[in-house]
Amino acid sequence: MNGIDLALRALHRGECRLAADLLAAADRHRADHEVRHVATDLAHWSREHARRLAEAGAKPEPAAHEDTRTADPGPDPEEGHPGLSLLRDLRALHLAAVDNSLHWEMLAQAARATRDEALLALASECHPRTLRQTRWTNTMIKNIAPQVLAVSPAR
Repeated sequence: MNGIDLALRALHRGECRLAADLLAAADRHRADHEVRHVATDLAHWSREHARRLAEAGAKPEPAAHEDTRTADPGPDPEEGHPGLSLLRDLRALHLAAVDNSLHWEMLAQAARATRDEALLALASECHPRTLRQTRWTNTMIKNIAPQVLAVSPAR
């Protein structure tokens, strides 16, 4: 297995996780229409990326190497304060999307170096959507953080 194979595998795993996490956040914050609808749309993009990566040769890792992290984080420590919960979810989504973006960039650079036109086309078509995912999460964080963090939750 070479470095490109490892990057494909890592990105496939990352896109699958991001899709699951986006859908979980959409469900947890279903009262917020923008979050519910946009997160659901962005999850479809990640699913599409994962499908295309699988077609390009990304092979899922054996179960023994699976990360134990799940899309459902369990009990919400910010229960009773939906703004903090949303902010936590957006931060996690942003970091996951940035991680995927870095993998897309590395794959594009490797494709250029190896003159792999198919891999370069894949990265060129999918990476802009991942960048859009990062911009959306970042914008949402910028919009809600001041309001959420400046207001102390009632205890």
